[in-house]
Amino acid sequence: MAAKYGNKVNIPDVSDASNASNTTNASDASSNAASAQPSFSGKLSENGAGEQESVRDRIVRTAWNLFYRKGFEKTTVNDILREAGIAKGTFYYYFRSKDRLLDTLPVLLDEKYRALAESLPEDMHAFDQLMYLNAEVHDYIGKNFDYQLIASLYSAQLLKEDEANLLDQNRYYFRLITKIIEEGQRKNELVRTKPVTEIVRIYSLCERALVTDWCMHNGSYSLGDFSREYMPILFGSFRA
Repeated sequence: MAAKYGNKVNIPDVSDASNASNTTNASDASSNAASAQPSFSGKLSENGAGEQESVRDRIVRTAWNLFYRKGFEKTTVNDILREAGIAKGTFYYYFRSKDRLLDTLPVLLDEKYRALAESLPEDMHAFDQLMYLNAEVHDYIGKNFDYQLIASLYSAQLLKEDEANLLDQNRYYFRLITKIIEEGQRKNELVRTKPVTEIVRIYSLCERALVTDWCMHNGSYSLGDFSREYMPILFGSFRA
């Protein structure tokens, strides 16, 4: 029977994940993160970004609010200009087109990972940490983003139409997963017969496989629940 790793949490406004809370279980981790003031969930708080929000951040926040409320196709650049209170030239200074806003999704997901990392118990088994992060982020994606937007981003990556930033090894996501796996090997919680880089690659591959299947089924099932059940199976051979 698949383990349960907690409920969806919103993204708090964080810039560093080094001050992780020392809670005792995954349930506490979820409640601590959920109690923080959110600056972005799939439905973006209108006032959560703070006074120091940059123009670019305001464009991104406004755009994803609109994408959630109206859908990507029905949202126009003029809609974004009007709600963000900016001129057309300002928008095009930061983004060549509305489609380029899809490239900001990895940034938003990394913010989610930062929030979750802050509440990961230090004594949680490395494998359970990875499963918890996977379940929470996939739950977040499934409940807050249209599958067509995710499919469009994946398609652009496959066709090399953008900078393939989902696979950028400098992303916080990859740095976090690498750190957990390194620590897991040190504690003999994860297998040591494979190099860290290869395990990170397989972990991210399994995650993309789950998201791709969800998109191919038109988002017709719960991505979070499906991942809770099958990610431990897909990645289970790496548990020591």
